[in-house]
Amino acid sequence: MEFDKEAILEICNKFSKNTLMETLQIEYVDAGEGFLTAKMPVNPCVHQPMGILHGGASVALAESVGSAASHIFIDSEKFIVKGLEISANHLKSKRDGEVFATAKIIHKGRTTHLWEIRIVDENGALVSLCKLTNIVLAK
Repeated sequence: MEFDKEAILEICNKFSKNTLMETLQIEYVDAGEGFLTAKMPVNPCVHQPMGILHGGASVALAESVGSAASHIFIDSEKFIVKGLEISANHLKSKRDGEVFATAKIIHKGRTTHLWEIRIVDENGALVSLCKLTNIVLAK
């Protein structure tokens, strides 16, 4: 099967309509063999009271991109993906601009997928480092 980047991005972005991803303005922007990238604007909608990017918004971005990435690898007619565990280390504050989350596969098993998600700013500086474990279940 040939990898169709544009089709994958279109599917992921359509899948986000009327969800938290749309509320947070998350947009899937790049895909390749073993990775998926999304961007999210940093503005008052995702700030915590100190005026910086809320860690929960970063985690929502990470889980969104990692779950969508797992979805790419499965037969969605037969299986569904659910998050089992996520962890995040927030390393740099961000007040405005955009952040980009790239999920890269660490382990792709039949029933579990393990992803490393790096959230960086426009200059490539690491903002958060996350790890997501998904389970693949029969419908």
